[in-house]
Amino acid sequence: MPQIIVLPHLELCPDGAVIEARKGESICENLLDNEIDIDHACDKVCACTTCHVIVREGYSSLNSPQENEEDLLDKAWGLEPLSRLSCQAIVGDTDLVVEIPKYSINMAKEGHR
Repeated sequence: MPQIIVLPHLELCPDGAVIEARKGESICENLLDNEIDIDHACDKVCACTTCHVIVREGYSSLNSPQENEEDLLDKAWGLEPLSRLSCQAIVGDTDLVVEIPKYSINMAKEGHR
């Protein structure tokens, strides 16, 4: 079973975390199921950028981003070449190291966390 290593994030995961990930599910689902409360304002339908993460290790093991995800990522705060929307990045066989950016651009927050 692959692991997701989450780098420390001041609000969501101050000490960082190592979680057992379920292959075939999104990074977002895995984080939420392990009490890492990443924002997902659009309810994980690839309509916002609030679940933006940077995949520091293991990026190539994820499914390829679709065009609509790439278009949305252009609007994400702190965009990097290894950025993904965690709701669209499906975990494969490889361990991942993930950084949740300090800020997100949230134009559609409706109480989802």
